[in-house]
Amino acid sequence: MRQITDRELKEASLEKLNADCNEIRREIFSTVSRCGGHLSSNLGTVELTVALHRVFDFPKDKLIFDVGHQCYAHKLLSGRASAFHTLRKRGGISGFPKRSESPFDCYDTGHAGTAISAALGFAKARDLKGENYEVIALVGDGSFNNGLVYEALNSIKILHSRVLILLNDNGMSISPTVGGMHEMLSEMKKTAGDVKIFERFGLTYRGVVNGNDLSELLPALEEAKSLLKTGSVLLHVATKKGQGYSFCESAPEKTHGICPDGKQAEYNKALGEELCALAEKDEKIVAVTAAMTENLGLGAFFAAFPKRAFDVGICEEHASVLCASLAAGGMKPYYAIYSTFLERAFDEIIHDVCAQNLPVTFCIDRAGVSGADGETHQGVFDLSFLSFIPNLTVAIPKDIGEFRAMLRMSASWNAPLAIRYPREGTEGAISEIEIGKFEVLHSSTSDIVLLAAGERCLKLAEEVRSAALNKGIELALVNARFLRPLDGALLSALPQKYLVTLEDNCLIGGLGDAVARFYRTAGIQKEIRSFGYGDAFVPHGEPKALMGEFGLDKEKILKVVEEMYARG
Repeated sequence: MRQITDRELKEASLEKLNADCNEIRREIFSTVSRCGGHLSSNLGTVELTVALHRVFDFPKDKLIFDVGHQCYAHKLLSGRASAFHTLRKRGGISGFPKRSESPFDCYDTGHAGTAISAALGFAKARDLKGENYEVIALVGDGSFNNGLVYEALNSIKILHSRVLILLNDNGMSISPTVGGMHEMLSEMKKTAGDVKIFERFGLTYRGVVNGNDLSELLPALEEAKSLLKTGSVLLHVATKKGQGYSFCESAPEKTHGICPDGKQAEYNKALGEELCALAEKDEKIVAVTAAMTENLGLGAFFAAFPKRAFDVGICEEHASVLCASLAAGGMKPYYAIYSTFLERAFDEIIHDVCAQNLPVTFCIDRAGVSGADGETHQGVFDLSFLSFIPNLTVAIPKDIGEFRAMLRMSASWNAPLAIRYPREGTEGAISEIEIGKFEVLHSSTSDIVLLAAGERCLKLAEEVRSAALNKGIELALVNARFLRPLDGALLSALPQKYLVTLEDNCLIGGLGDAVARFYRTAGIQKEIRSFGYGDAFVPHGEPKALMGEFGLDKEKILKVVEEMYARG
């Protein structure tokens, strides 16, 4: 696609702008079909983005996306059209706003609820420095469920600044939007209902405007820009997720994120099947999700057990407390969530779930390097921030079969439990699991043992072991399937003096640290080399390549093994 210049947008006729929108929409569809990425959310905000670039002066004015699922048109209009074919590829442009990529991306985003807080920060910085620019927060209605939004709204009056909040209301987050705010916004779209809730926060409310019709949208944005001279404004815009492509419009949940391959089995399917089977036998079992029902494999559970299924919207902290109180009330909650989003509920995991020793099971999807969504979505911290929490058991299955076994075991486990797993995997045998017990996959009389946690690292360990055998080096291999508790009996009994640990997680606070601490405390002398991710954020790219580049490289591990073997 050619680069549409700012001058063209400013001078173009309405007919020409609509043609530009069609061109942008085609480019987004074509690129996402090849590279993967967020499709329907971006298709729905093309006109809105074109109108923003027409009315405002970027990058002088600041556009802050909430989450950033809808930033592709903005990237195409801000000097990155020629590079758009590299979307989400290693070394290419990010699928989210990224300050290091362009001055048009003024703030990195990727998690929901942050845009209004960030906009207020920019506005206050502008005021304190005596500068002159506008600040726009583009927020979806799904994000309006997030509590951080209301903390920010609560500050608008007391900070005495000026921001434009663009409420992009399409009735969806990843799953359909739920909750009281959603019902209120829906009523506004139908009947121009009561807007006093926004006015009480100090906002001038305007809307509801058709966000896919430039003839409505452009004058509404011009009016909002004028109103910014005297205070903060909320412009309520209704858009259609998947606009322009009928199969996206009719299935916005399935086309929110597109994966170019998707051929392997996924853990979330097993989660849905096992929870449904467990719930048939135990009426205390309930499932909780934060706006990601289908993506986490819970669609069948929600259909079969609607009274025991709770989608609370993008409210990860609230979901954790809800689980804690459900458990305190005698239920058996399972909270399915992506690793990167569980970070938001860290406080609640400690104080609400684990400090009360409540039987909540966290099913942590997309753990480890998740790939093309980049820094904000890599699930490489969960082992570290879960590893030191009292009362919490942390399990890491070697394959989908072992994941099923862990879920079945969890039904009778009366304490906090976290099971972390990647998106894709392979099926395997379902055998009985004992809490805190490792599995010896290959025994050996050699002096070197590999301890690997999780499916990806066990596959890598098998590759290392095979390559070592070709060099005449035999290695033992252990499936370190629990981080908490560690298998102290097995670790104490290991005859090998050299240990190599592998984990799909950052090194600090993970498996390697836990094993080293165990031996120090026990006074047992071992030489330990740990492989995981170093002190850096992992960017976007293909997961396997990123794993190798950032710390889990087969040849480097093999070299360490050879050095150990040479020392004897």
